[in-house]
Amino acid sequence: MAKKEITKKIKLQIPAGKATPAPPVGTVLGPAGINLQEFCTKFNDASRDKMGDVLPVEINIYDDRTFDFVLKTPPAAFLLMKAAGIKKGSSKGRNEKVATITVDQLRQIAETKLPDLNAYTVEEAMKIVAGTAKNMGIEIKDYEA
Repeated sequence: MAKKEITKKIKLQIPAGKATPAPPVGTVLGPAGINLQEFCTKFNDASRDKMGDVLPVEINIYDDRTFDFVLKTPPAAFLLMKAAGIKKGSSKGRNEKVATITVDQLRQIAETKLPDLNAYTVEEAMKIVAGTAKNMGIEIKDYEA
């Protein structure tokens, strides 16, 4: 069988288990010419266990209009807001504190994000996530980077 060539790579963030052919998924994938219903069904099945999270997905579209996709871990900002119990981060960045999380919560988020981060250890991942938290106005109790 001949090697399939990737014609397009598309990155989206979709709520887990809730992909529909309607916008925004349909608007982005429609022009690519893939079967929207098939993508939605496969994505929803693959992400069913992560309901409630927003998942980044990388979709590879081949020249024969077939596709495959890779699910990533939820964005650090989303996980931090979920842990802190807030709807959005600070509008003034690190100058305004809007919430506090514990070091244990930070470690848990870092462990979740580790496969997608440019870090080898959980401690390095914790520093990256802590930086995101600071810029969102989320304080980390008893944590020194």
